[in-house]
Amino acid sequence: MSIETQQAVTGFIATDPRLTHTSEGVARLYCRIGIEHSRQEPDGSFTRLDPTFHDMTAFRKAAEEGISRLRKGDKLIAIGQVHAYTYEKDGHTVETEEFIVSRFGHDMARTRYHVDRAPRQSVDQTAAQREANGFDAPDQPQRSSAAPAMGM
Repeated sequence: MSIETQQAVTGFIATDPRLTHTSEGVARLYCRIGIEHSRQEPDGSFTRLDPTFHDMTAFRKAAEEGISRLRKGDKLIAIGQVHAYTYEKDGHTVETEEFIVSRFGHDMARTRYHVDRAPRQSVDQTAAQREANGFDAPDQPQRSSAAPAMGM
């Protein structure tokens, strides 16, 4: 059996992500991403070129998680597909494309962060826990100043 592959991009969040909802109520995250480019020179060195900027969109759970975790400037890796489309602007047809994300996250090679491996609770478990606790606010974990910070 062959390895199934998908399209992926690496880059950075170039604009503040925005969360909206489709007419059907589906969560939609939109932002612009920058993709860095370089050129290898005959002597083996690399010359940094200007980045290119592209539309990136995520839907449903990816959008909901992405809006709470991604910020302008974050380095990311995104898996999905390129969607080409056209629209009318000032009487002209404009051809463009966007990257539709199915999965994405921070680029581990360029981002420091802490991973929380505690099991996620389902909606039913969370509701049952609140009911058992009389709707008390959940205890917040102690934060250590020695914990690694998210950032560049």
